[in-house]
Amino acid sequence: MAEVNKSDKQPLWHQAFLIAMVVLLAVLFIYSRGYRASNRARMPVDTVERQAFPDTLRTHEDMQEILQPPVRDIGPEQLTGRVDPATDTGLVIIGDAYAIRAGMYLHEEAYDAFREMREAALADGVRLTILSAFRTFDHQKRIWEDKWHGRRELHGNVMATDIDDPAERAREVLRFSAMPGTSRHHWGTDMDLNSLRNSYFESGEGQEVYEWLSVNASLYGFCQPYTAHGDRRDGGYEEEKWHWSYIPVADEYLEAYSRLITYPQITGFAGSETAPSIRVIENYVLDINRDCLGVE
Repeated sequence: MAEVNKSDKQPLWHQAFLIAMVVLLAVLFIYSRGYRASNRARMPVDTVERQAFPDTLRTHEDMQEILQPPVRDIGPEQLTGRVDPATDTGLVIIGDAYAIRAGMYLHEEAYDAFREMREAALADGVRLTILSAFRTFDHQKRIWEDKWHGRRELHGNVMATDIDDPAERAREVLRFSAMPGTSRHHWGTDMDLNSLRNSYFESGEGQEVYEWLSVNASLYGFCQPYTAHGDRRDGGYEEEKWHWSYIPVADEYLEAYSRLITYPQITGFAGSETAPSIRVIENYVLDINRDCLGVE
């Protein structure tokens, strides 16, 4: 039998130490991945690493490549506002102190984040008040059809009924109002704050509100989806300085919308036949401020 060279054998304590170190490193690696994933939803938008965007993002395929698959169960009913907010488990009622009227709803995570943001704004002398939040399909249908049928004027005293061509009429209404089934308000992630006039946010108290939101809203997960047309947004709706979206949840809904909703599902209201010809999904639902796409 060959003689064993004892100098080639490692002591048992040394082998145990190496095994313990390998196990410890593996545990730390698994824990760190889990910690980053669990905190991702509440990460401030401006700290999220963003990938380079092409000049135009106007197809379902573009959005599916950019946005991450949703982590919650989101179906066509939730995406198009065909739910009862009183029974939908993802929505909670907004407290009277935070809104202009009682009975409005928000997604629970968006509501929690808004309350934190509102307290911070108050500490800086800025008051944020919710004017509109979650809307059902029927609620959005009333807004749309009041304008479509001339019961409510558009911008600058323009009446939709003065426009004969249906596609052009739809585009005029779409400057500030979404078609039923296509509004981000259906998701419970978006809210209108303080005023529905851009001019309010351009001077005095309104300017202070908008400047505070522009600097601080991203710290709480909020972003303005409809900024002025320019290099961060191609077209679609006009600028809405009052409209703010809770991106950690809204991006999941946007990704799901790009996968699940097609033109045959955008129906049930006056003028719905124009949706495919004006490409309302690509040109309005998907065309938002690219800073509001919170992606890795």
